[in-house]
Order: sequence, then structure tokens, then C-alpha cells
Amino acid sequence: MTDTQWGAGVKLGSIYWKRNLAVSLVGSFTTIVAMTLLLPFLPLYVEELGVTEHTAIVQWSGVAYGATFLAAALVAPLWGRLGDIYGRKLMLVRASLGMTLAISLMGMAGDVWQLVALRLFVGLAGGYSSGSMVLVATQTPKDRSAWALGVLSSGIMAGNLVGPLIGGALPPIIGIRGTFLAAGGMIFFAFLATTLLIKEEKSPDRRQAAKASGGWKSIADRRPVIAMLATGMLLMLANMSIEPIITVYVAEIVPIEAQVTMISGLVMSAAALGSILSASWLGRLADRIGHWPVIAGALAVAGLLLIPQAFVTSSWQLILLRFLMGAALGGLLPCIAAVIRHSVPDSAAGSILGLSVSSQYVGQVAGPVLGGFVGGHISMRAVFLGTSLLLVAGAAYAWAIRPRDTETSNMRASADQLDA
Repeated sequence: MTDTQWGAGVKLGSIYWKRNLAVSLVGSFTTIVAMTLLLPFLPLYVEELGVTEHTAIVQWSGVAYGATFLAAALVAPLWGRLGDIYGRKLMLVRASLGMTLAISLMGMAGDVWQLVALRLFVGLAGGYSSGSMVLVATQTPKDRSAWALGVLSSGIMAGNLVGPLIGGALPPIIGIRGTFLAAGGMIFFAFLATTLLIKEEKSPDRRQAAKASGGWKSIADRRPVIAMLATGMLLMLANMSIEPIITVYVAEIVPIEAQVTMISGLVMSAAALGSILSASWLGRLADRIGHWPVIAGALAVAGLLLIPQAFVTSSWQLILLRFLMGAALGGLLPCIAAVIRHSVPDSAAGSILGLSVSSQYVGQVAGPVLGGFVGGHISMRAVFLGTSLLLVAGAAYAWAIRPRDTETSNMRASADQLDA
């Protein structure tokens, strides 16, 4: 396949794109479930590993949980670039096999240091869901890319929702260590499906271009890419800035203390459920009317929905508003990936999408820190209103720099020419 043929193939997409999407969807769901199911019992496992003081249990639980995201943020661009050179399927095979080993070994940890080390290894060796985004973005026809990425995003968010539920139900039945082994076995099936069923169309010319380009310097117009990196970080910051104060905020509006934790869980789940239901629909809408209007509109609507959240008087109001906000934000991740895919040559897609994942992890880490600081030192209402201001500003920025129709066509043409 020549460069020109490869560029045409990317426009049309791989003939296996639907199969690849289905396998990536199932694989991403199972790997995310396996990564998040430890949340309900992580402090209990830390205590089982010999940590007895309450403060130390909390600190070690935080370190063990955050280690994965820190490591993943550091290596995501590297895995993306290696995927550009050696193939995106190979990165999924590597990630699923590495996660199978690491999560299974967590069930055999002898002390808390081993648990933290294995959590770091999951972040370093993992990245299945982000790798799936790259594969689907580059193998799907461009006029279906946002929809396909929306479907995949729904599966990832569903995994984040289901994982803690399974983590709460399995340990009483098979034990904490047995739960880790079961999770490792589940990812092993994703590894087998990925190895046997995913078909990736490769190009030696793309591989040579990826080796030569260095990724970033091959991009003709970097403004859309920079905007999407900022938008991804802002999205995660907005989602996570509220998390540290949810339970305390709910306690102020719920009169019965025994109901606080249950309602807090519903509030946290409502946003995820809204995103799951809206992601593929918003992706399809973006394929039809363009990605930039959906990005700017989603940020603006979510920002406006944060304002009444600062003044709710009952729990059902907060649950409804969080659901609507999640629905508004559900299409952002697929649109971000689609804009990046349309803005860069195929030889740089993996490394830039990997950089996008890193920027999202930065927002995921910064959000709780900023939200907790503002909520503790100013007020909880200030967290909602401040996040609202950031989202509205992000919407205005995205609308202001959006490429016009002619610019969009030229941008896509130049990206395809760089592939050729």
C-alpha cells in the first residue's frame, strides 16, 4: 500500500472497523472494571497488608490509588508514538497482557509497598482504553469517527460505573485476593479477544513517516490540537473538582444523616449515567453538524448547569442537575479525539492522542486538589461557581478559535497530504 493509497484508506476506514470497535468496546469495559473494582475495598486491603494506624491506612490508600494515574499520564504519549510506529493493535495486546499479570499479582501482594509498585506497573504497562481510542479513531471512516468514539466512550464510562459495584459485591463471596484473581482472568479474555479478533490495516510508509516526523512537528496547524488538549484537561478538572465536596455538600441538604452516603453515591453516579446515555448520540450529532459546535455547546450548557447546583435545596435537584451536566459533557471525549484525528497526519495520531490522555490525567489530578482547597478555604458554592466560569470560558475559547468551513477542509487536506 502506497502513501496515497493509505491516505485514501484512512478516509474510508478499515473494512474491519466495526469488528475492531466491538472488541475494543468489550476490552475497554472489562479493563476499566478491573481497574476500578478495588475502590470499595482498597482501605481494607491496605489494612490486611499490615497497615494498622487509621491515618496511615488513608494515606497509603490514596498513594496506591493515585499511582496508576500518575504513571499512565507519564507514559501515554510514549505508547501512542510506539503505536504509530509498530501498530496500534500491538499496544492493546501489550496493555491487556501487562494488566492481566499486574492485577492478578495484586491478589498475591505481601505488603503495601508491593501493592503500590503493582499499581504503578498497571499505569506504566496499561492504557488499553486510551489505546482503543487511538485504534478506533484511526481505523474508522472519518464521517463516523465521532459516533464510534462516542460508543467506545460510553463503554469506558460504564466500566467506571460498574467496577465499584462489582468490587463491593465480590469480596464477601470470594475474598479480596480472589477478586483480584478474577479481575485478572477477565482481562485475560480481553487479551485473547484483542489478539485473535482485531484486524489492523498497517502501512510501512506510515511507519517510516512516524519514525521521521517526531509527532508534534509534523502538524501543520497546531491551534486545534492545543485547544483540544486544554479542553480535555478542563473536562476532567470540571468533573473531578466537585468530587471531594459531594458528601459534605449532600450532608447540608439531606436532613437524615443515615441517607447521606447513599445519596452521595447517587449524585456521583448520575453524571456518569448521563454521559453514558448521551455519548454516542452527541458523537453522531457531531459527525453531522461538526465537532466544534458540539464542543462549545456542551461546555457552555455544562457551565450553566453548575450555577443552580450551587443553590439546590434538596437532593433530587442535585441528582437531576448532575445527570443533565453529565449528559452535556458526554460527547466531549469522542469529539476531542475526533478533532485531533482530523487535525494531524496518521503518522502522528497515536502520539498526539496519547498526549491528550496525559492532559486529561492532569485535570483528573488537579480537579480534586483545587476543589478541595476552594471548598475548604472559601466555600462549597464557590467550587460550583468557579468551575462554571472555567467551563463557560472554555466554551467561548473553543467557539472563537473554531476553524471556518474552508479552513477545516484545508486542515483535513493538509493532514492527509502529510500522510501521503
